[in-house]
Amino acid sequence: MRRCGCLLLAGVLLAGLSSCGLTSGSPMVDDVGPGSIGRGKPLEGAKLTVTSKEFTEQLILGAIMGIAFQAAGAEVVDRTGIQGSIGAREAVVKGDADASYEYTGTAWITYQGNSKPLPDPRKQWEAVREADLKNGVTWLEPSALNNTYALAMNQANYKKYGTRTLSEVASLAKSDPPAVTLCVEGEFANRTDGLRGMEEAYGMNVATGNITQMDTGIIYTQTAKGACTYGEVFTTDGRIKSMNLVVMEDDRKFFPNYNAAPMVNTVALKKWPAIAGVLDPVTAKLDNEVARTLNAKVDVDGEDPHQVALDWMVDEGFVRKR
Repeated sequence: MRRCGCLLLAGVLLAGLSSCGLTSGSPMVDDVGPGSIGRGKPLEGAKLTVTSKEFTEQLILGAIMGIAFQAAGAEVVDRTGIQGSIGAREAVVKGDADASYEYTGTAWITYQGNSKPLPDPRKQWEAVREADLKNGVTWLEPSALNNTYALAMNQANYKKYGTRTLSEVASLAKSDPPAVTLCVEGEFANRTDGLRGMEEAYGMNVATGNITQMDTGIIYTQTAKGACTYGEVFTTDGRIKSMNLVVMEDDRKFFPNYNAAPMVNTVALKKWPAIAGVLDPVTAKLDNEVARTLNAKVDVDGEDPHQVALDWMVDEGFVRKR
């Protein structure tokens, strides 16, 4: 699962964050000024370090955060692209980095050790925020961007079977078992919050012979080709849009909420409380459609994640180029 990668043993982690990619940073040098955010340069004099995980969406979110800080007057050190969740998380907790965009479900399950997610996204964020205060981390307002699991199908299969929800997929598996074939990752196939839990929650019984395990990228191409009726996808992946896939609604709210929100080192936030006011309007604009569009620019069109972030920030009027 992309959000929860690089699950290092504690001893290895203590040996150094460099094993997850946090070795050094470079300054962000975007020539930007305040637009709708950053007016009055409330972060003038601050030197803030931004971090992220290594996958496309995280690189874009990390750049968005850094660009926002620059527009508000801060000097920004770029330490985005850490391999896995634990390294990026620990950088913020220990103060080696000041902030990152993180996912509420990852915090609740992976960092805070809970097994059952809260179905209401706001309550999930509130629970994560409360639990992390003692760890020296403050969560700012969450976005509607929810990078969670889903099943998707191509247009031809959608026209043939017409399913829109996971409940309807379960019904199809009962009435026409051969029709429901799945392409999934090995991890998803064995996680309690993955395939097995989904089958239990929906009363869905898919024959083992109808399930094929493969790498993430192949799932999208095979689903688009119709090699499997349904493929496991991440709801904000740009390939959903570029391949015109139809995402099944999780109508029983089984999958955890993975809403992106700024996770800020509490000491840094107390020193620079304007961080919240700078980031809140940007975070409020982020949703799944925005994420799919921006992710596709990188994963499908081959654009640079930082440039994609900068273009979006300018287009939305958050910052202006000087």
